[in-house]
Amino acid sequence: MARKRKGRDISGWLVVDKPAGPTSTAVVNKVRWALDARKAGHAGTLDPEATGVLAVALGEATKTVPYITDALKAYEFTVRLGIATNTDDAEGEELGTSDLRPDDAAIKAALSDFVGDIEQVPPQFSAVKIDGQRAYQRARDGESMDIAARPLFVESLLLIDRPDADHVTLEMVCGKGGYVRSIARDLGQKLGCLGHVRDLRRVWSGPFDAADGLTLARIEELARTPELDAHLQPLEAGLDDLPEVKATAEGATRLRNGNPGMVIASDIDYGEECWASFEGRAVAVGRFKAGELHPSRVFNLPQGSAD
Repeated sequence: MARKRKGRDISGWLVVDKPAGPTSTAVVNKVRWALDARKAGHAGTLDPEATGVLAVALGEATKTVPYITDALKAYEFTVRLGIATNTDDAEGEELGTSDLRPDDAAIKAALSDFVGDIEQVPPQFSAVKIDGQRAYQRARDGESMDIAARPLFVESLLLIDRPDADHVTLEMVCGKGGYVRSIARDLGQKLGCLGHVRDLRRVWSGPFDAADGLTLARIEELARTPELDAHLQPLEAGLDDLPEVKATAEGATRLRNGNPGMVIASDIDYGEECWASFEGRAVAVGRFKAGELHPSRVFNLPQGSAD
């Protein structure tokens, strides 16, 4: 018999402004300890040296993680021109150098090729699985791999600063599965000058903004206090990109039991994915069909209005 995990049955989102250094998993573990939460997860891994938004889901909110993972995200990052590395960031070994330094006009012109639906090859040092093993594990053993290109939607990619000839600061808004390090690598190759990411910050992720995030130091300071609980955003924040329908009292009961339930909806197409609420709380996510929501995920939350 499996041992029951200790901790509180607490649900919601805590937005962390991750510092450079710790892994995303280490941040989640710190948040879970600080809130004495039974269950926690995150929506979208950040590399250890990256900073910015890491949205941590607690309890029932972990069921909404896929919707934040799929949401658009914004990154601000600086590319070091003239040097390629094996990790495509400043932590790696130098692979090659170039004295060429394109001007701003050439850089802006090249950025247009990275906007829209593109194909992107993940870095050698990435979590992509190759024959059942993570790419970074094989790369650490000195192996060079042919990694298949993957689709990525890039809504925008803008030059926002040029601190000096060696560096450009870019802002990218993209969908799920984007590797900023690959953008830096490929841009350097296209410009003929090589390049890698020097620093990276996730500015926002779906509805969550870095400006609203807590630092790890602040989380440790407020650990195990009501003040930290007060920073939790409701589970429903993770459903921001989905349309909402209202469940009837009987419909809510049926939905909580995993059955189709009657909902009140307007401007919802047949078969569209949406979420149902009752008395201000999320009940389920599912597909709308002929006046009912057919649930795919059900939430076990206290009834009553969400604070």
